[in-house]
Amino acid sequence: MTMITTRYYKVADHVFGIQTAVEDFALMRNYEPFCWDKDTALFILTIEDGERIDYTEELRQEEEGQEIFCGKTADGKSVFEFRWQYETAGWLVCPDDYHEGLLVMTGKYRKLAIDNALMVLYALATAPHDTVLFHAAVVSHKEKAYMFLGKSGTGKSTHARLWLKYIEGTALVNDDNPVVRIQHDGATVYGSPWSGKTPCYRNVCYPLGGIVLLSQAPYNKIRRLKGIEAYASLVPSISGKRWDQHVADGLHQTENALAMTTPVFHLECLPDEEAAKVCQEAVES
Repeated sequence: MTMITTRYYKVADHVFGIQTAVEDFALMRNYEPFCWDKDTALFILTIEDGERIDYTEELRQEEEGQEIFCGKTADGKSVFEFRWQYETAGWLVCPDDYHEGLLVMTGKYRKLAIDNALMVLYALATAPHDTVLFHAAVVSHKEKAYMFLGKSGTGKSTHARLWLKYIEGTALVNDDNPVVRIQHDGATVYGSPWSGKTPCYRNVCYPLGGIVLLSQAPYNKIRRLKGIEAYASLVPSISGKRWDQHVADGLHQTENALAMTTPVFHLECLPDEEAAKVCQEAVES
């Protein structure tokens, strides 16, 4: 008989629970640094095996062989279908307040389904709480963190590695999915259980010292972005269901606060030592 249990985790001071078979937690070592005692949870994800969930598709996105289909069930619940290499791994079904979710899995790509469901549910549930989940790489240096944004393939991880190699005292905070919260004293960036191809699951946080949008160029040049230009540079890197007004309002509030309070830069760069040094000088000046 399968034993079902619930475990709790805290990421960026938001507590959530996962209810599933004990065996599934063996796939979730990346969550262990974030373990937390039972507490009032922002959301609970229940995981079970089952059959296809019927829904009407509203939107889809694809990146590096992974697809997410978004839609609604006949009774109005949100559905997110996760596919890898054209095979479905599972369906996340949740009400519009995103305080609970049911992940129905096919048995294929089990860890992918769990991680994706938790990232989606976390991003949606925390959006009204001055919190955003970024697609970015983050390093720390001298008690502050610096976040690197850009399209897939731009070189976010590469630039982070350049800091690690050439700027003494640098540490990697997260390589793919850090969390940022706006608090009374400014923006704070947190490590998370989600870190892409580089396993970096650190339960740490730092004041966010700067955000750098990267683009490839045959030279190294950096400039400060302000106002609408700074705001627009953040939006593509933030996860969220923007066609949901409640979620969109929360994201906009956080994005606006970030653009106004955190230095934002655009770095046109090569993948070399000079790029890291040019960036460091600008963000730490």
